[in-house]
Amino acid sequence: MAPPPLSVPPRPGAGQAQGRPRLHLFDLDGTLIHGSSAAVEISRQLGLDREIRELESAFSAGALTPPQFAARACELWSELTDEHVGRAFLDAPWLAGIREVWEDIRSRGEHCAVISLSPDFFVSRLLWQAPPSPHGALGSPDGDAGSARTGADATYGSRWPAIPFREPVNPAGILSAAAKVRIADELCAQFGVSRNECVAYGDSMSDAELFARVPTSVAVNADRHLRGLSSYEYRGRDLREAYGLVGTRP
Repeated sequence: MAPPPLSVPPRPGAGQAQGRPRLHLFDLDGTLIHGSSAAVEISRQLGLDREIRELESAFSAGALTPPQFAARACELWSELTDEHVGRAFLDAPWLAGIREVWEDIRSRGEHCAVISLSPDFFVSRLLWQAPPSPHGALGSPDGDAGSARTGADATYGSRWPAIPFREPVNPAGILSAAAKVRIADELCAQFGVSRNECVAYGDSMSDAELFARVPTSVAVNADRHLRGLSSYEYRGRDLREAYGLVGTRP
């Protein structure tokens, strides 16, 4: 089946000025990765599916803070290697069309960034290369010196110790919902836009504060925490369709 086209009627998001470049801010877990997270995909490589699901349930219920979750996960991943992370990246259930959406954003003179509470050693792979297509891998996530860069314009993840872990997680380096807003403001300054030109894409409570502070947002396969907060709602497996909801500009 042919992929859906990216041609959609020009329609700026609410509150956005005509002609100004936009900054598209993407969450990772549950948003770009469908129905899963970096932590789940990494744990699957280590045979720790049940253990990480228990941690994620506790986090979703508010029983664990982001630093507490990270500390527990770090202990759980004592045998983690870069090879595990690479395979988790390739095997994750990514939405279709991520590369095409990011290419279209850049072709319009706009910018795209990923902000996630997940470990930076996973999130940063998206800086060089868009994730593999669900219909077939696009090659190594690390790319090579002669290949074209297809990743996001910027990525932010929680700072974890280097792999293999020899130090505990520093709580100060773990991101939160509030940190997403701070980072969004930093990116606005970097790319010369304001919050009025931001479009946020997310799925859960970690995105709620950002959704409340930007004019346009898309709830992608979202849970109850974003109910009533988003400009648009999307359920499906193709980022091109979610992106099409916010419209493009001439």
